[in-house]
Amino acid sequence: MPKVAALVVGLLMAWMSAGQTTKSTAPVLTVSAAVSLSEALEECAKTFKTRGGGEVRFNFAGSNVLARQIVNGAPADLFISADEEQMNVVERAGKIVQSSRVELLGNQLAVVATPERAALVREQFGRAAPEIRRLAIGDPAAVPAGVYARQFLAKQGLWTAYEPRIVPSANVRAALTAVETGSVDAAIVYITDAAVAKRAIVVLTIPASQGPKIVYPAAIVSNRHFAHSDQFLTFLRGAEASAIFARHKFTPLTSVGR
Repeated sequence: MPKVAALVVGLLMAWMSAGQTTKSTAPVLTVSAAVSLSEALEECAKTFKTRGGGEVRFNFAGSNVLARQIVNGAPADLFISADEEQMNVVERAGKIVQSSRVELLGNQLAVVATPERAALVREQFGRAAPEIRRLAIGDPAAVPAGVYARQFLAKQGLWTAYEPRIVPSANVRAALTAVETGSVDAAIVYITDAAVAKRAIVVLTIPASQGPKIVYPAAIVSNRHFAHSDQFLTFLRGAEASAIFARHKFTPLTSVGR
């Protein structure tokens, strides 16, 4: 009996060890994503994990910064950009699985200001009044939110007037912070960023007909954990994640059955 008991204990310990090894070696996904997606993706990741999908970690920054990181070899399993051009940069470098690329989300621009400046900005923005002395946007030479903002201003015939007053920011959240700290009079951000603002309020929502088409593409990064990345991307395109994105004011563009 002692020998049998020892054998049983040994087998049990081996089984438990194997289970622990499997758990510890399960890949943790690294997702590089536009900073405007922070709150929505964190919520999606929590739900994904509760559904048995595993852990997801995020690298949030401006899409241009993320694209450069991935091209230079930074580890990532999934890339979600705030515009098509930064995804194109990564694709041209051969860093994504082309067949996995999808248009995941849409967004909308808004002009924000603090409550103290809201009435002035609302009434005078379309006239580019001199009282609006500083306008924060993402860097229009690189940051998607800034590129979109410049396209909107140009379409409205306002870019020339506002260009000397532009305060370029490293990303859209930095533009929002500039408003909330009083460094600028107003900012052009995504409507989704305005939803998480602490002090800034929306003074103008830019209709889709007046603004540029805003698309967030997503793609699996090559040579990483493809199966798990595909599982998370499928989840992000599903009904449960779409409801989360919609709650955060994004527009889901694609959907798959679950």
